[in-house]
Amino acid sequence: MELWAVILGGMVVTYATRFSLVLLGPGLLPARMRAALRFVPPAVLSALIVPALARPEGSLDFSFENTALVAGILAGLVAWRTRNPWLTIASGLAARATLLLFR
Repeated sequence: MELWAVILGGMVVTYATRFSLVLLGPGLLPARMRAALRFVPPAVLSALIVPALARPEGSLDFSFENTALVAGILAGLVAWRTRNPWLTIASGLAARATLLLFR
């Protein structure tokens, strides 16, 4: 029962914070807050991706044996150069598959 209380409490807090921005509207937010909110999606995405690339087996691995990290770096370079999400995903998957195939 305690677990469900935590889950429901987290849902309520998350919904309340998001709904408060809807009530305020984008025009009522201070300019500095609007500028800071632009960095939230890349920060969240980085927080999800970097640990998965650096610790694929549970321990920190920055070697060339870490196929996830090598493929992730390649996909990051493709994303930086092309700004094409589909090409980024395809290049990352192809690199990872190739590296695992010739491992």
